[in-house]
Amino acid sequence: MSIAGYAPPPFLFNGHLETIYPALLRQVPALPYQRERILTPDDDFLDLDWVKTGREQLVIISHGLEGNSHRPYVQGMAHAFAQQGFDVLAWNYRGCSGMPNRQIRFYHSGATDDLHTVITHAVSHGYPNIYLIGFSLGGNLTLKYLGEKGKDTPVNKAVVFSVPLHLQSSCEKISEPSNFLYAHRFLRSLKKKIKEKAGVRADLSLDPLPAIKTLLEFDDQYTAPLHGFANAHDYYEKSSSLYFLGQIAVPSLIVNAANDPFLSTACYPARNQWSQAVTFEKPVRGGHVGFARWSGLYWSEERALGFITG
Repeated sequence: MSIAGYAPPPFLFNGHLETIYPALLRQVPALPYQRERILTPDDDFLDLDWVKTGREQLVIISHGLEGNSHRPYVQGMAHAFAQQGFDVLAWNYRGCSGMPNRQIRFYHSGATDDLHTVITHAVSHGYPNIYLIGFSLGGNLTLKYLGEKGKDTPVNKAVVFSVPLHLQSSCEKISEPSNFLYAHRFLRSLKKKIKEKAGVRADLSLDPLPAIKTLLEFDDQYTAPLHGFANAHDYYEKSSSLYFLGQIAVPSLIVNAANDPFLSTACYPARNQWSQAVTFEKPVRGGHVGFARWSGLYWSEERALGFITG
């Protein structure tokens, strides 16, 4: 597989178009997912979507903020690996599979306990070779997990794209006026999810919701307290994968495009901030979870295949 730098189609001439086009207009054939629901140690559940080809190598895909296993970027990556003889497990975070989860907590950028549950379940299926792929929030989750585990993990390799390695400055970046549409869309979706959750959890208050105008305020009022953090800053600092890169022992590729509208400068770290196991690439173009091509595999899919099979 080619590892040359990404070059977008001519009609995608800036980072915003490179971000929006794949998210809204890419058509990916529906995959023959086989859904499995597994229980978590705290009596909640996770919904996993499998593509099984009967092989011994498995790719686990982690989606981004307010995503799920049916997003085009997940299905495109799943197609690419299934066609190369991999089994695929695209998992949905708590509350992302179409119904509210049981516990008052849901998901967040540092919830590596759920990723660990998924990986442990995959190991129980007998896979000798396991690989991780993560997008955006899912990339942060993947890297934090690998940093926490060091050599104590069954994972062989990992590839992540468009990762907000430093959460607070990335939250501030996406809240800039030029990114208003993205932030508004995420916030609207998160607020909707809180309202749905309150329908099954009487102990979840909706009182703060009307006053919340930014993602940081949402994290301060909901994400942080629901998951044991003092406030949004505490959540960001303890969950940012930037601080775990030096402990990663599994060969891992990070790809953050230079024109990604979501990422702060802190998401392009200096070489001394990651371990020898990590490869960091900064293509000039690509947008956020973009890397589109006019036809065939997206560049991100080709790059992931190249790294994992190389």
